[in-house]
Order: sequence, then structure tokens, then C-alpha cells
Amino acid sequence: MAARILVAEDDPKQANLLRLYLEREGHAVAVAADGRAALERARAQAPDLVVLDVLMPVVDGLDVCRILRAESDLPILLVTARSTENDLLLGLDLGADDYLTKPYSPRELVARVRALLRRAGRGAADDDVLVVDDLTIDAGRFEVRVAGRPVSLTGKEFAILRALAAEPGRVLTRAQIIDRVFGFDQHVLARTVDAHVMNLRRKIEPDPAAPRYVQTVYGRGYRLREPR
Repeated sequence: MAARILVAEDDPKQANLLRLYLEREGHAVAVAADGRAALERARAQAPDLVVLDVLMPVVDGLDVCRILRAESDLPILLVTARSTENDLLLGLDLGADDYLTKPYSPRELVARVRALLRRAGRGAADDDVLVVDDLTIDAGRFEVRVAGRPVSLTGKEFAILRALAAEPGRVLTRAQIIDRVFGFDQHVLARTVDAHVMNLRRKIEPDPAAPRYVQTVYGRGYRLREPR
């Protein structure tokens, strides 16, 4: 799954270390030392994934995340020294697909990059298409449409929807969603799943307050409504 990866990191030693680890995996790596350069490189080079430090000079990493998400669907892995739950949820709400808190192991970052690329459909062989009323989920093409209109989802939002779509009508608990979507990250909070589901509903539901597709089963978890 060789990919083009942009590393936005202002610490030259850390950026070089990440470059070495990612290139060892076979990826082509570009480095940006500030937020503005990261935006310019992302627009010019169309990477497959961005590793984005939050505390970036010139343009803050969270602003870079917000802008990139408004412009594209590429997976974004946030790296942050801010470890409070509110900071992490803010990054997810702005469109990040995953996050790492400093200090972290470069090997863990590489594993998360690998997982994000896999969930984004790099090398995927799953061509299943599920249609529920006006909602169409094409797992092989990483596409979701509502009434024929394409919907832009983050990698995590799509992964949650695909997990639910794999067994329509079956309830998945938050713990099961964490296991299937976040994999190796056992520190993900149930509230993090709820935040992703809330963002997903905003994008695919006619009325997010009364969801038609992604339904809550109180006391248990979530399910995707079965096709009629």
C-alpha cells in the first residue's frame, strides 16, 4: 500500500524521523515545516494522507485540518501535545480521522497510517454496494451518496458506516465499533464514537435529530436500518 504522504511537522528532527520510518514502509514522503506550506503542498501534490502536527507555526494545525477537510476527503492523522478530551474531540469535529498524543512511538504512527490507508480504500477489494432508500454505500470505491448526491466523509465516518452496513439491522455496541474501526487503539472513548456518529448523521440524514439511517438502540449501540 505505497502512498504519497505529507508530514506537516515543524521539528526538523521529528520530521526526518517520521520520513525515515514511512519511507521504510515504501511510501513517498514530503515534509512541510509550517501550516501554510502544508496547505500549499497538499493542494499542489494531492497526497493520499496527511500527518499533521497541531502546534504549527504561521497557520495552526487545527485550521489546516479544517481547511483541508473542506477541500478534500484525504485521511488526516493529527499529532498533538494536547491530551485533554475536549481538544481531541475538537480535532475530530474539524474532520481529523485519527490522532496521536505526544510522546508517541514512530512505529505506532506507522501502524496508524497503515490502518487509515486501508480504511480509506487503498488496495481494497471490497466492491459491495448497499442501498437503503436514498442512501448508497459503495465500499469498494469509498463513495457515499444521498439521493444521488455525493457526500464527503472522513475516513473514520466512512469506516463506521461501512461496519454498520456490513450487517444491516444488527446492533453494534460502541465497544464493537471501536474494535472494528479503531483496531489497535484501545484507548478510544465511547464518547469519541458518539462524536463521529453525530458528524456522520449531519452529512447523510435528512433530519439528524430524527435519524432515518444510522439508528440508536438505547442502552446497546447503533445499527444501520435494513434495506426494504
